[in-house]
Amino acid sequence: MRVMLAEDSTLLREGLVRLLAEEGHAVAAAVGDGDALLAAVAAGPPDVVVVDVRMPPTHTDEGLRAALEIRRRWPDVGVLVLSQYVEKRYAAELITADSGGVGYLLKDRVAQVDEFLDALDRVGAGGAAFDPEVVRRLLAAHGARDDPLARLTPRERDVLGAMAQGHTNASIAASLHVSQSAVEKHVNAIFDKLDLSHATGYSRRVLAVLRCLGSEPPARESD
Repeated sequence: MRVMLAEDSTLLREGLVRLLAEEGHAVAAAVGDGDALLAAVAAGPPDVVVVDVRMPPTHTDEGLRAALEIRRRWPDVGVLVLSQYVEKRYAAELITADSGGVGYLLKDRVAQVDEFLDALDRVGAGGAAFDPEVVRRLLAAHGARDDPLARLTPRERDVLGAMAQGHTNASIAASLHVSQSAVEKHVNAIFDKLDLSHATGYSRRVLAVLRCLGSEPPARESD
């Protein structure tokens, strides 16, 4: 794939450049801030951008804003966002911006080379890839009796967690060692328990993941 990187840590940026080159990907640009990334994409959109959430000048959300702008202007470009911390608002914004070709990983995941490269491949293919640790922490934070997620069985929580990571029903079935029809039953049960059986306007999978993140989608007309 043709990839562009935006990361203000020179050490991490150069390490990613070398890793991607060794894997046969073409690194078209490697920059240190969001504005430089937008300029590079405008000059020739890549297949995927990998961008840090916090970059100069304020180190708050420059990378995220660049990522959302890329999704708006170049929807065919995959976006894989890296973050130092679990920041569910950023993950929710990415999901609601577009449910395909998008990913959110903790920076620690980059050290797990196979997992990072798998996420990159999934995003480049138009899929989704959300860090399993982010999903685990968010699901663990729910447990109150009036919390809709508390209605889910342990297996349904496993399925929802895999959905939040961006896995398809087929890949969930393979990872949990169950049939695809069993996964489909669990998914339908999740929709029922989260009151999404008759939801319109957004993919029900996206809405289920947003419930996991504790976020609501922006106002939008029904399909």
